[in-house]
Amino acid sequence: MTIPYNIGEFQETLVWPAPPEKWPVALRALWFDAKGDWHAAHDLVDHLSDAMAKWVHAYLHRKEGDEWNARYWYRQAGKPFPEISLEEELKVLVEAVIRK
Repeated sequence: MTIPYNIGEFQETLVWPAPPEKWPVALRALWFDAKGDWHAAHDLVDHLSDAMAKWVHAYLHRKEGDEWNARYWYRQAGKPFPEISLEEELKVLVEAVIRK
């Protein structure tokens, strides 16, 4: 399966049992998070060092409620701490991975 074209197509994939292995790791992590599996999402990005993985990592810790750790990872990703909702940030992240 190809990478979704937009957030709507991404959301349509949430009925699948798993994301395709060919998707970028960051997109697979966001897929697991959108399905409610925070731990699977975190496990995918926890050991990665690229900027996108760090941004997803930051988002996940923000969602977890660990603001101190989230702020650390946003700094590592070169991103400001967001003032948007978690739902909106998920959309922004998915679109950023898709455009990459």
